[in-house]
Amino acid sequence: MARSETLTEIDGHRLSLSNLDKVLYPETGFTKAEVISYYLQIAPVLLPHLHRRPITRLRFPDGVEGFSFYEKNAPAGTPDWVPTCTVRGSEGPIGYVLADGPASLVWLANLAALELHVPQWQLPETVDEVTLPEALATDPDPSAGGPPLHDRLVVDLDPGEGMTMIELARAALLTAGALAADGLVPSCRTTGSKGLQVAAAIAPTDGQRARDYVRELAAAMVRQHPKLFVDQMAKAVRDQRIFLDYNQNQTFRNTIAPYSLRGRAEPRVATPVTWDEVAAVDTPEALRFGPEEVLRRVAKSGDLAHDLLDPDPPSLPA
Repeated sequence: MARSETLTEIDGHRLSLSNLDKVLYPETGFTKAEVISYYLQIAPVLLPHLHRRPITRLRFPDGVEGFSFYEKNAPAGTPDWVPTCTVRGSEGPIGYVLADGPASLVWLANLAALELHVPQWQLPETVDEVTLPEALATDPDPSAGGPPLHDRLVVDLDPGEGMTMIELARAALLTAGALAADGLVPSCRTTGSKGLQVAAAIAPTDGQRARDYVRELAAAMVRQHPKLFVDQMAKAVRDQRIFLDYNQNQTFRNTIAPYSLRGRAEPRVATPVTWDEVAAVDTPEALRFGPEEVLRRVAKSGDLAHDLLDPDPPSLPA
């Protein structure tokens, strides 16, 4: 099949967009052009959540029913106007892509990077290289940046067999109550898949301390609600329970970004929701949103995850 290309310009950057009529979601006929259009329109609320955060992309070059792969390093041919950063970890230095404007998002969407995953930390404005804690002992480099500080935490609510959005909503409300009791401001979003995530902005904090806090919170939730929660990954103990995944707070891990598409059968979006919406859940099919619905929600209510962008967030409790 001949490769078709369309030239466009965004914020002074020239882009060549290819195969815009390619169907990336066969079940609904959602095309690459529609993916690009969504990311361009959602950019004003998505970009602040990507700011200075290394992006791991999940790419689907032949659509969601074809081959897919995670990509960390900036691919060959990355335009010089797309910002990058270096993260030194156990795999050695990796040159990640950053997103600083709508043109960067459109460029990523043209690569069929449907999913955008980011860590719970961001690079300082004046630094383009950081070293993860696991690399400090094995590959010390005095010229490299030190370990990044976390400015968010996330509790990933992963449903086991038999758990639906009804139980997940209750779990999210309980988790939010525990975070609020510690002085944090919880925000909820769907994952665009089967789970929910409760997140909160925190004052810059050592990554190990942030993970330990969420791990201890998860253990306390299990003690208080043993018929609803588990804090162990083993599938044998997760039936009819919700796994409180605290490991997403490790410095080398990342989670789906708010407003990112997911590479599932239908085009779903990781969507910020209100606590009233969570409290009102009464069917297993609740809180599922596609791109057009998310754009309407943003036009009506703005960024429902705005609390995560607090410039002066609370500290973790002592």
